Amino acid sequence: MGKGPGLYSDIGKKTRDLLYRDYQTDHKFTITTYSPTGVAITSSGLKKGDLFLADVNTQLKNKNITTDIKVDTNSNLLATVTVDEAAPGLKTIFSCRIPDQSSAKMELQYLHDYAGICTSVGLTANPIVNFSGVLGTNVLALGTDVSFDTKAGAITKCNAGLSFTNADLITSLNLNNKGDSLSASYYHIVTPLTSTAVGAEVTHSFSTNENTITVGTQHQLDPLTTVKARVNNFGTATALIQHEWRPKSLFTISGEVDTKAVDKSAKFGLALALKP
Repeated sequence: MGKGPGLYSDIGKKTRDLLYRDYQTDHKFTITTYSPTGVAITSSGLKKGDLFLADVNTQLKNKNITTDIKVDTNSNLLATVTVDEAAPGLKTIFSCRIPDQSSAKMELQYLHDYAGICTSVGLTANPIVNFSGVLGTNVLALGTDVSFDTKAGAITKCNAGLSFTNADLITSLNLNNKGDSLSASYYHIVTPLTSTAVGAEVTHSFSTNENTITVGTQHQLDPLTTVKARVNNFGTATALIQHEWRPKSLFTISGEVDTKAVDKSAKFGLALALKP
């Protein structure tokens, strides 16, 4: 565990990664190559039904400055410049999507032993300002995440979160959507040697009085092969197997079935990531 409480986005992240990361019902292919000068070029393709989406990302690192330029099939260009450790614990991120000039944004992240702060502001005449802050330690942390639309003069997002962490257990509680939904999550490492873990997330919506419950688990069959499974209270069961057939190169097969309508055909997803 790190020394500080991290950022607000870290609250509940372990559970979210366990329950949702790497699951998909589409076909995805990613390949990364490196030039002799150290430029990393990542090409990605995604097939969603009859739709095919692709993008190319070029990354250049120079000391503490990282520049990413991504171009997709719709001719959109996303440029991101990250300056790491401009001052101790400080990270600065500038991003802009072309041709959408109103998308330019500046973000500052600051990590301290007892605090984590992230603030961003749109570089427009009437920007949306976002602030998130966490106070505490790597054991107990309390934070909030707020967005303010200066043009409308209104708060567009207001969330709060609490997390508790020890050696093999992480729990969190989040109040989202301006107090309309309450989420509780749980992550427990059962066997560190095989990365066996279980997790659960329960969300209650006050406006609809509806509950969503998702439970999942993961286990390493061997140091290179991981299996994961999850199910929710709506009867959707999903599983995947992921194999690292060479360092940082992953092959993942996912499957999803509706247990309340087994006559419907199951959904399958494939993902292949290649790195030299």
